[in-house]
Amino acid sequence: MKKGQVYEATVERVDFPNKGIARVGEEAVVVKNSLPGQKIRLSVNKIRNGRAEGRLLEVLEKSPLEVGHPCSLFGICGGCTYLSLPYEEQLRVKEEQVKRLLDSCLNKQESPWSWEGIKGSPAVYEYRNKMEFSFGDEVKDGPLTLGMHKRGSFYDVVTVEGCRIVDGDYRLILKTVQEYFNGGYLDYAGLAGGEGPGSGTDQRAEGGRPGIRYFHRLRHEGYLRHLVVRKASRTGEILAALVTTSQDPWGRQEADAEKADAEGTLESGAVLEAERILGGDSDSCAMSRKQLVEGFLDKLLELEHSGRLQGRFAGILHIINDSPADVVQSDRTEVLFGRDYFYEELLGLCFKVSVFSFFQTNTWGAEVLYETVRDYIGTLGDSSGDNAPDKVVFDLYSGTGTIAQLMAPVAGRVIGVEIVEEAVEAARNNALENGLENCRFIAGDVLKVLDTMEERPDLIILDPPRDGIHPKALPKIIAYGVERIVYISCKPTSLVRDLAVFLEHGYAVERAVAVDQFPWTANVETVVLLSKRHF
Repeated sequence: MKKGQVYEATVERVDFPNKGIARVGEEAVVVKNSLPGQKIRLSVNKIRNGRAEGRLLEVLEKSPLEVGHPCSLFGICGGCTYLSLPYEEQLRVKEEQVKRLLDSCLNKQESPWSWEGIKGSPAVYEYRNKMEFSFGDEVKDGPLTLGMHKRGSFYDVVTVEGCRIVDGDYRLILKTVQEYFNGGYLDYAGLAGGEGPGSGTDQRAEGGRPGIRYFHRLRHEGYLRHLVVRKASRTGEILAALVTTSQDPWGRQEADAEKADAEGTLESGAVLEAERILGGDSDSCAMSRKQLVEGFLDKLLELEHSGRLQGRFAGILHIINDSPADVVQSDRTEVLFGRDYFYEELLGLCFKVSVFSFFQTNTWGAEVLYETVRDYIGTLGDSSGDNAPDKVVFDLYSGTGTIAQLMAPVAGRVIGVEIVEEAVEAARNNALENGLENCRFIAGDVLKVLDTMEERPDLIILDPPRDGIHPKALPKIIAYGVERIVYISCKPTSLVRDLAVFLEHGYAVERAVAVDQFPWTANVETVVLLSKRHF
């Protein structure tokens, strides 16, 4: 096999997360975003340490497993990987991926362990309770789009109005916001009749009108960045947040704005689309940044007032983010309507969720996941099954404290540690809302906080981020010598790396199961019960 050459091959299997393994003669090549059984054309773009990696050029023959898909953007949008497979086949693929990884790690474990397969999501479609949509364009200098990045693209954004992993409220909000910023704001302000010449670099709305600039990820220029939508699956409450920079929406130079302010043609701090852009009188054609955001608010509230939404808005926000990084964060947040959080219910508990709160993105799947965790934990008492109210549980990487609060009724004390301060504050508030007085949450890095802890745990629950546990934190966790550890992982490759360390230090895996929280995508959760070996 040679770099740069084009080959035809059949995909034998898919390794986590989306690495198709195809065979060219006697040699294997990794081709991302391919499916088992597909006959493909690929180009080899990398050979390193005897391992070839290729790029998918064309699917010559579909897999016998494929049955079609309900989305016109499947394969274009970077969201879904397995949408053309029946759900049962997708579960089988994910189960095999996790089992292969665990087998590679546990093949030297002397004691037997139980593999319990995979648990599917109760909701297969319209399950997500959070989406971060990006502003951009689908082709260079094309009309403004709002949606998801194209697969493998740094820039191109496709509008996903037909997305099936979210419900109709998301799709309606997405369409409404895109139409508004793609020229509808002119109608809202009564400026639709004006059409200025603009310049060759202006992003344009429909009809050739100069449009509002989206934030360019390399130049760090522009106004529109993201639209964040969260919806509580049980209560139906919705949060919508428009994320922009503090820059001029229409690309006027700061000097122009300062001059206009000095002449009294602008409100303090506002930027107008006026004579230079629309070619009209500044009094009749002017639109301030404040009016632009107010129009966004009015358009969303109109959806609710007209009865077109199934849910209802708990809050509508405007977030200012001037960070050069392509992440959703807040330099300043303005609540335009309602409040900056909603309430969600999970396994009988109530949770207060904000735009930035960590909360499982599949509420129905999260209940399956957390019920599995409770089953793996069992009782905290002795072999008779009686709970012991003096037991201490550490919930490390606790997020907004969901697991900690589920453990609180059967434990003496539960201590959660989480590095995100906003999540810790939410966890504390949620525990108060649920009347749980034996939960304590600490804001800080697990690696550092463990050095300050005076309590010693009887049980440890681990739910780290995708990259797993910091290598220097692992010895500190192991040093407690607890009898049982429950590890919840959203990335099985990180899990097996950490399990190898636990096994080297006297722990063994008793049980393991995969839980599908993310139908149609390449992601999967895994729950593992570790117990301390006694020699």
